[in-house]
This record gives sequence, C-alpha cells and structure tokens, in this order.
Amino acid sequence: MPPEITALTHQILLLWRRFYWLPEWFVVAVVVAVFVAAGWVVHVLVFAVLRFLVSKRDLFWRGVVERARKKLRILMILIAIGFSVTASPLDPAPSAAIRTIVLFASILVVGWITAGAVGMWGVVYMRRFNMDAEDNLAARKHITQARILQRAAVILIGLITVALAMMTIPAVRQWGVSLLASAGVVGIIAGLALQPYLTNLVAGIQIATAQPIRIDDAVIVENEWGTIEEITSTYVVVKLWDWRRLILPLTYFINKPFQNWTRESARLIGSAFIYVDYEAPMDRLRAELERICKASPLWDGDVVSLQVTDVTDRVAQVRCLASGRNAGVVFDLRCEIREQMLAFIRDECPEALPQDRLSVERNAMDPQPNGQPGSVPG
Repeated sequence: MPPEITALTHQILLLWRRFYWLPEWFVVAVVVAVFVAAGWVVHVLVFAVLRFLVSKRDLFWRGVVERARKKLRILMILIAIGFSVTASPLDPAPSAAIRTIVLFASILVVGWITAGAVGMWGVVYMRRFNMDAEDNLAARKHITQARILQRAAVILIGLITVALAMMTIPAVRQWGVSLLASAGVVGIIAGLALQPYLTNLVAGIQIATAQPIRIDDAVIVENEWGTIEEITSTYVVVKLWDWRRLILPLTYFINKPFQNWTRESARLIGSAFIYVDYEAPMDRLRAELERICKASPLWDGDVVSLQVTDVTDRVAQVRCLASGRNAGVVFDLRCEIREQMLAFIRDECPEALPQDRLSVERNAMDPQPNGQPGSVPG
C-alpha cells in the first residue's frame, strides 16, 4: 500500500478516536462521501482542461472528449471509492472485496471509453462521404468498410475488456487457467456453440475487404429486388421494393450466388418489353423511343435502343433499352417508356397492335354461279 494512503488511514483513525462514540459505519460513510465529492471536483477540473486542450483540434478529438464526459465521471467516482475504502477504518476483508469490485468496474468503464472513441472515429470518417450523390460508388464502398470494421473493433474491445476484468477476480482467473491447462472438451464445446456467431463475424470481415455488397447496392436475392439498407456484425437488412425488409445472415453473401446491379457503378440499363404485330413499323417505334428518352429528365443521355428479341406464333417481342443514373431512376424510366409507347401505339400506330389472322380456303362445296351448291362428280 502506498505510504501516503497508510499515513492518511492513520490520521483518520486518530480523528475517529476523538469521536469514539461514532459508529464505524458512519465514519466509513463520511470518508467515502468526502472522497467521492473530491473525485467529482477532480472530474470537473480534468474535463475542463481536456475540453480546452481539444478546443482547437479536429472533430474527432472534440467528439471523443464530449462522448467520454459521463464515462470519465463514473471512472473518477470509482477511483475515489477505491481510495476511500482503503483509507477508511473498514475491516481488511470487506475493503479488499470492494477494491476488487471497483477494479472490475473501472476496467469495464475504460473499455467503454475506448469503444466510444472507435464509434466517434466511424462517425467522423463516414461524414466525409455523401450517400446522396448520383454516383455514390466510392461513398458506399468506404461507408460499408467503416461500419463493418467499426462493429468488429467494438466486439473485439468488448471481449478483451471483459477478459481483463474477469482476470481481476482470483477465483475466475484460476478457473480460466485450469481450463487452459486441461484444454480439450470444454474448448471444443465452446467453439461449436459459438460457431454461427464466429462464422458471421469472419464473413463480415470478408465483406468489408472484398466488398461483394455495399450499403445502398441494388441486389436481387431470393428472387426479390431491393437495396442493401444495413450491414451489421451478423446479418444484412435488404429493403425490398415494396418496403418489406429481408433479413439474411452475412454468410449468405459469401456462400450463395446473388445479383448485384451496382457492383462497379450506380448507372444501370433498364429494359421494357412490348408485344406488337408482325406488320408493326419498327422504324417509327424506334424513333418514338428516342423521342421519349430525349424528353425525359430520367435518361442520362447514354444508351437508347429498340430491338426485336423474339417472335412467337402471334406477336413480335420488342425490347426497349435505356440507361439511367441509378436503380431507382431506371425503374421509373422503364415505367415511363411502357406508358408512352403504349399510348403512341394506341393513338398513332394502331397497325402495331397484335392482330389475329384467319385464312379460309375454297373447296368443292363453294356456291356455283347459279346459286346451287356444287356437286361432287360420281
């Protein structure tokens, strides 16, 4: 024990002897209250100094200090309680137990402060990118990496913090050492129990580095079209076109095939199919598609095309292609093309409407010039 604490304890005992009629619990409570008040004052002074030091620094340091304000207060109070029970006339056994609890809680608070600093780093880093930009590929890439790595770092900090805190308890420390020494079955069972969680955690790191998906990517999974809304440490939230949410584990995007429409760029080519008669004038339809696209603010001015892609026994399938800035714009552009092409065929090009044809052949029973049915020679 430091000599300063020993001397302080001796002074408190001498003072207590002058007021011997006071119960021990009251003296201990007064000492603890005085130390906690001193810890509160120290916290106010330390926080004021820290705020002054970071006032001219960047947003990260200012944010870390502001986020740590309450946590530092709790840490200072815990430290004050630890010193107070050491300096008070409390019996050695309960004093040691309280100090162990205080050390355990202090380690947890330090881990909490560290996790808050990591969270602040993520906030500052992601503020550099604009997700509302038309071509937000770079923003989606960096934000996806930052979110996944931030969550992985917080989980790792939490595990290390809890492990260090548990090592302050002698019984738990001995139990952990004995488990490590014996190894074998317990480790295997724990590994099997945590396998799904660990698998998803590793898959999250793979997604952060390889990036098969990013935040706001347009994807098709399980025959559903949607956008990546959130990537957590264990699952992915896909926002479907009708606002439903599809929840998938991270391992799904590592082990199963899926379509990513915006892997390299937010720009897409959309298709709209119409079915017309064989005699439909393709040149007029092609000219009308070009007019529609040029007049639409949704078209990006790049791709526009009309082609006959299939012929059935009744109609010809015509595919209209047009490009747009992103998946949402392309969807609206496809709908606009369908509507206006349908109106054009209905109002100005009715010969393109599908028609049924019937061919009737003359036979020997056709009416004769005298109006009598013909007879079959005998």
